[in-house]
Amino acid sequence: MERLQKVLAQAGVASRRKCEEIITAGQVQVNGVVVTELGTKVNPHQDRIEVNGVPITSEEKVYIMLNKPIGVVSTASDPQGRKTVVDVVGADQRVYPVGRLDLDTSGLLLMTNDGELANGMMHPRHEIDKTYRAWVRGNVNSEAAKQLASGVELEDGPTAPAKVKIVQVGNGETQIEITIHEGRNRQVRRMCEAIGHPVKSLHRVQVAFLKLGRLRYGEMRSLTPAEVDRLYAVTGIKR
Repeated sequence: MERLQKVLAQAGVASRRKCEEIITAGQVQVNGVVVTELGTKVNPHQDRIEVNGVPITSEEKVYIMLNKPIGVVSTASDPQGRKTVVDVVGADQRVYPVGRLDLDTSGLLLMTNDGELANGMMHPRHEIDKTYRAWVRGNVNSEAAKQLASGVELEDGPTAPAKVKIVQVGNGETQIEITIHEGRNRQVRRMCEAIGHPVKSLHRVQVAFLKLGRLRYGEMRSLTPAEVDRLYAVTGIKR
């Protein structure tokens, strides 16, 4: 017997957190009965489990690395009709993004139907590193870089220490590389603005040990079995 939200996540319905929301919203039935209590135990091999009337099935796990273009929404669907990362991937099987990149941010985004791994990657306690390349306004000096690295006071509290490297300076702008493990909304942009160097462009180049490499905007590749194993190891989740 397993918790219902875990079974839903493993079936690729959504991340475990989102599955919890689906359950409490009354969208899940077990053997014809609506279940809203989190932690309900089910047998995925015997019980009939439905989400909005559609039975869940075990799907082959899919793991994709996408170079998200600017102007694409990091959701499975968009009420405003904008292009989503799911539209870009066009996978035959249902996948959804692991975390988000802003509309105006490009770069590495993982897509999967493995809810357990997605939940582990996004959980704050695992402190998964995410590395960005940013072009910012002004010439960033070593003191400003140290300020970013030691933590910046934002309206929602101070940021955790970061790794910061000045890559290129010239013509009134600077390219920096910054690695953070928090997942606050528009965090890198807000950090740079807080020290007086607003971001002109932002591109994520690495998540954990995974590097974007030579993938062009809109291109993708499947993760190797070894890479998936390493992600499980990073999050400490047992397969």
